[in-house]
This record gives sequence, structure tokens and C-alpha cells, in this order.
Amino acid sequence: MRAPDTPYRRYVALGDSQTEGLGDGDDSTGPHGFADRLAEQLARHTPQVQYANLAVRGRLAAQVHAEQLGPALALGPDLATVVAGVNDMLRPRFDADETASHLDAMFAALTARGARVATLTFPDLSRITPLARPLVPRVTALNHRIREAARRHRVTVAETGHHAVVTDPRLWSPDRLHAGPLGHQRIAAALAHALGLPGADDTWTRPLPTAPPPANLRAELRWAASFLGPWLTRRLRGRSSGDGRSAKRPGLRPVLPFPHPPR
Repeated sequence: MRAPDTPYRRYVALGDSQTEGLGDGDDSTGPHGFADRLAEQLARHTPQVQYANLAVRGRLAAQVHAEQLGPALALGPDLATVVAGVNDMLRPRFDADETASHLDAMFAALTARGARVATLTFPDLSRITPLARPLVPRVTALNHRIREAARRHRVTVAETGHHAVVTDPRLWSPDRLHAGPLGHQRIAAALAHALGLPGADDTWTRPLPTAPPPANLRAELRWAASFLGPWLTRRLRGRSSGDGRSAKRPGLRPVLPFPHPPR
């Protein structure tokens, strides 16, 4: 069993677009995201830590399992994050047991090799956009299975779904499917807190100083036309945002500071 105060030296992130970092960064810098931010926090205390990010946008849990687990194990991580399942929930045919079985298999394989593994639960998407209300039972079902699998394999869970601030629209990118820079910052802080990293605390759970702006019908219609429509069209055509893409950071490399905007 790994001692809790042993510094992590090899961190590998597995997942889909959230782990890749969509919504955080731009075309000049590329996607950043919570995994990059978590790696930076690790590096502040262990400068020699190395970090790989195998995530690819659009991947289902089965694809993360099939495509990323083997390379992750080959890198010999002592810390891994596994975050997947949202793309599965958005598909017409969603099987919570099947999706969770792939997460369970990844948890089992990574922990069996001695890695500390962390994951997270998902928020109520209907509080981000009312059109997502039909997905609420799916979120509840998947979160329940994530917790069960995590208990079996002693995986650390950041319970992001429990706190109202995670559905504040200012934490999300305009597409409402990906966290924005502030959201990725909060996710990284939640994982750091759950892992007990030095300097981490529960400040990520606190609401922003001012109330979020009220929703309005015009904004909902604009979002549907700009993001929901194109997303549905892509699904009907059998295409994925990750088609032809590969991991942005397939090998372990030292962590370099990223130029964050001021808080």
C-alpha cells in the first residue's frame, strides 16, 4: 500500500474532452484543463513529477478503456485520473452498467499495479441547461455506479456533483458541455482536495462572490442554435469531435508552468 505522504512522480490522465481540457485555453495555447492544472499543483511540491495525458475528445468509456488503459499501464503511473462516461450519457442508448463496467476495469487494472487512482462524480446537467432534464436519471445512475466501483478498488472520488457552485454557468464554457477555465480550476482543486495534496482545501466548494446571471429564453435559443443543433447533426451522421485525433501528451514529460489569467 502506498504511503499517503509519498510524493507522486508519474501522473497519467485518462478520459475524454474534459480531461483533454476543452473549454480551457484557445487556438494559440491549445486545450489546458483540470488534468494539466492538477499536474502543475503536483509539480509545485514535487518538481521532478512527470505527466502524460492520454485523453481524446468524444471518446466513450469503452474507447477510453480499449485505447488508453494499455498505454497508461505501460507508463507505470503512481497516480492516475480516470474520468469518462458523459459521452455515453448523451447517446440515445445508454447502459449505466455497461459504461460503469469499463470504469471498473480501468480502476482495477491501475490499482493492481500500485497506482493511486482518482475520479469524480458528475453534476445535475439540468441545472446548467433545462433541456438536459431527461438526462438527470442517467447522471444519478452513473454516479451511483462510479461510487460502487470506487469503493471496490479503493479509488478516490471527488464528489463534485454535491455542490451547487459546480452548476454556476460562469464555470462552464459557452457550449455548456465543457467546463470553462474557472470550472477546470475548480475540478483540479476538487481532485487535489480529495487526494489530500499539500495546500489543498475545500475552498473549491464555495460559491462565487456574486449571484449568477438569471437564465433567459433568448440565451437558451441562441445556445440551441449554436451548439445543440451542430452536436445533434454530428451524432446523426455518426461522427465524433475526436475523429482523427490522438492524445495531446502521450508520453511522460516534465510539467511546465502555463500562463493562467489572474483570478
